[in-house]
Amino acid sequence: MSAFWMTEAVPLPVTSLLPVVLFPLLGVLGTEQVCINYLKETNMMFIGGLIVAIAVENCNLHKRIALRTILTVGTSPRRLMLGFMCTTCILSMWISNTATTAMMVPIVQAVIDELKAQKDRERKPSQLVAVADSEEASGGFDHETRRKSIIVKKESKDLKDFKDLKEVPEAVDVENLQQRPDQETICYYLGVAYASNLGGAGTLTGTGTNLTFKGIYDSVFPDSEGINFASWMIFCIPLTIVNILAAWLWLQFLFMGLCRKQKKMVMTEEQAQQVRQVIRKKYDELGPMTFHEASTLVLFIALVLMWFFREPEFIPGWAEFISDVEIQDATPAMLIVFLMFVLPSNLSFLNPNSTGVSPSILHWKLVHEKVPWGIVLLLGGGFAMAEASKQSGLSTLIGQDLLVLKALPLPLILVIICTATCFLTEVSSNTAIANIVLPVLAEMAVAMKIHPLYFMMPATLCCTYAFMLPVATPPNAIVMAASNMKTTDMMKAGFGMNIICLIILCLSYTTLGVTIYDLHNFPEWAHLPNATAAA
Repeated sequence: MSAFWMTEAVPLPVTSLLPVVLFPLLGVLGTEQVCINYLKETNMMFIGGLIVAIAVENCNLHKRIALRTILTVGTSPRRLMLGFMCTTCILSMWISNTATTAMMVPIVQAVIDELKAQKDRERKPSQLVAVADSEEASGGFDHETRRKSIIVKKESKDLKDFKDLKEVPEAVDVENLQQRPDQETICYYLGVAYASNLGGAGTLTGTGTNLTFKGIYDSVFPDSEGINFASWMIFCIPLTIVNILAAWLWLQFLFMGLCRKQKKMVMTEEQAQQVRQVIRKKYDELGPMTFHEASTLVLFIALVLMWFFREPEFIPGWAEFISDVEIQDATPAMLIVFLMFVLPSNLSFLNPNSTGVSPSILHWKLVHEKVPWGIVLLLGGGFAMAEASKQSGLSTLIGQDLLVLKALPLPLILVIICTATCFLTEVSSNTAIANIVLPVLAEMAVAMKIHPLYFMMPATLCCTYAFMLPVATPPNAIVMAASNMKTTDMMKAGFGMNIICLIILCLSYTTLGVTIYDLHNFPEWAHLPNATAAA
């Protein structure tokens, strides 16, 4: 399965169904034991979060939040960049990284088009003639060459298709010049991709890899206290903020001349005003906030609060006062989903003359089309494989083999694990890599008498640090296609970003993370009697 997941010889969800066939036939697990992994509490929480995100997208609430944030931050080049990244990061914590990036790309493109139009308007024809006269005086070319050059310059401003380029000399690759983005454009697009990937790590429902971690952790260590929404955010939100600021500074340094005066990016007051007008126009096109948006926003905030305060740890959670049985995060998620199918999206039913039926906030056809059911199967396949590894003793055996690393200092082992995971996820699905790596790390930690979170949580976060290749994550592919940047541009910037995030993660986890999660001691619940007996 690991080979199929990494090579994608068949679709990932199809590979994820193999445990239902192979484990019963090989005598590892019964069919019932395998199938129950495909719809565990983690999967239901994931589905609930996705459906709420679909509701946010459906009413354009995410676009309103994005445009409002950008207007608030400002429209100077550096502030505009920060506005794009902060907006993308915030949204990707709650809706899918792919949807967030796809929504942000047209906004970025509109701003870039306006900046280019401003630059074109500033180029006066007299400037072109002056350049030609200067070349003529120096003997550079004759009158005929000057006439042709001015014609080509004039026509190339508004080229719509490449049939206008027939008379351009073959030595000049005008098509490439027209399509390849400038440094500022690359900076904006990469900023959106980086913020989308980093933002997904901020919350437990932000990406599939986070929920893969939760499912495997709960499955391998059923007696543990577990990781909930609040305990995840306590560490990951500060980490995400630091990573976003680091990414912003890194891209500013590479593409906008930070610390290099000769390459400093400047924007005139007129350009800044024009950009603000473009964003304001897009915001005004949304009109005033509708009842549909307001009701969706209220339900969304209610869900986040219920997730956070279910078991916040610093105060008693609301779940403790309701029932003696354990209430987990899937319960409030499904409550909000149900309400979205019940509550109306407008108030037309209050009109006594109205004869129609008020539509609900969500309808099933939309959910059926937009929920990525393949990821649900991918999560389930990973959970089934983790359970089989635990019951058969395979993970314990692998963990024992990795005891050779015990001679190394713990921080160095963490660096090795994080680096390997980070670069593996550049060439394969993030969720697939998490499904492969996390069960092994769990058993390795047990064999070394180390708290399992010490290895598992950083490795999970590293699965989202995929910045180098367009195939690494959908956000990378989207900005690559939208901007037409070279793969080498993404690789050079992404390699540095990988290193920066690895350094920040390793430093913060060995200090703040160890303190928050009390990783100094090996917990009693981490012993695996079932797996040891099976071995």
